[in-house]
Amino acid sequence: MNSRQLFLLHLAQTTDFPLLIEIERAEGIYMYGPNEMSFMDLISGIGVSNVGHRHPKVVEATKNQLDKYMHLMVYGEYVQSPQSELAKALTDTLPEKLDNVYLVNSGSEAIEGALKLAKRYTGKPKILSCVDAYHGSSHGALSVGGNEIFKRNYRPLLPGVEHIVYGGFADLEKIDEDTAAVVIETIQGEAGVMVACKEYFQALRKKCDETGTLLICDEIQCGFGRTGKFWAFEHFEIIPDMVCCAKGMGGGMPIGAFIAPKEIMHTFANNPILGHITTFGGHPVSCAASLATIKVLQEENLIAEVESKANLFKELLIHPTIKSIRNKGLMMAVEFESFEVLKPIIDTAIENGVITDWFLFCDDSMRIAPPLIITENQIREACKIILEAIETHSRP
Repeated sequence: MNSRQLFLLHLAQTTDFPLLIEIERAEGIYMYGPNEMSFMDLISGIGVSNVGHRHPKVVEATKNQLDKYMHLMVYGEYVQSPQSELAKALTDTLPEKLDNVYLVNSGSEAIEGALKLAKRYTGKPKILSCVDAYHGSSHGALSVGGNEIFKRNYRPLLPGVEHIVYGGFADLEKIDEDTAAVVIETIQGEAGVMVACKEYFQALRKKCDETGTLLICDEIQCGFGRTGKFWAFEHFEIIPDMVCCAKGMGGGMPIGAFIAPKEIMHTFANNPILGHITTFGGHPVSCAASLATIKVLQEENLIAEVESKANLFKELLIHPTIKSIRNKGLMMAVEFESFEVLKPIIDTAIENGVITDWFLFCDDSMRIAPPLIITENQIREACKIILEAIETHSRP
């Protein structure tokens, strides 16, 4: 049997219509099929490959760590320099109070840990999250997700979860003395790149302070330079109580984290001890890759170039079929009339070598979130192919 047949027979399918694109290797912004056809990856593996596929410095760091050791022991017991150095590098990018890092394997796990920590530290029962939020697919993360279509067949979910409108000032009154935490995507991803105003985030921060509620910023999709700052919350001049990250954190390796003040995080150490544990969280190879990723972002000036590259996309993607473009940096949503208009455009662009996508809760908009290493010439080439796909399906 060939690889495609084995895929269909033995790998769990989550739709009845997988793309079935075969990839044999990847480099930079490109992925290559068996016949050497190249695809420009304009979605970064859904926000993962911020520094591109197989960045040489990430590959080198990964190989160097493989030559030393891989898994040793449940995270948090042995002193391992890849973990310690990564934790220091992460906290160096953050406000001073966010000084303690719990390393996990994914964004969903980061959310799970943050929810547990918020309840344990505050002793409060209620969690607030946003309508059309996406925080992951595990049980707790799904519970604080904000789209009922993805939740209804898995109920009952976690009790004590309520939803507020992202960017809605009136709903801030739902934050009260019983609220352990508000968990919020700093930029809503699967809702189609929705960006609240600075005044909203500052009012949210103030309300959390008044009620003793922890503010958890989900930066899983929008962190690590994606929006033009290392962390998206920097745009809004607030400091959260916790930050969750993953995706672009590992340069292609699986890793995530939730980060909080040591005073808060230390509540996991007693009553009971081992209040949160993970076997593979903080895997040394993933930590080495993540540390290299941070260095690449900082040393290669990638974050400083995000805004100009995003502006070039917006200058080039002009067509009567495009209704609007929403973005924060290189986290972009190109809006069309409907999914029925968008889907054939996406399919044609893929056939011509450019991979885009739509959003879980916003299927009339094209996701564009390329590796931050994308060049101006590559942006021009990608936009040309997208516009040709639009034109193909705009003809009478």
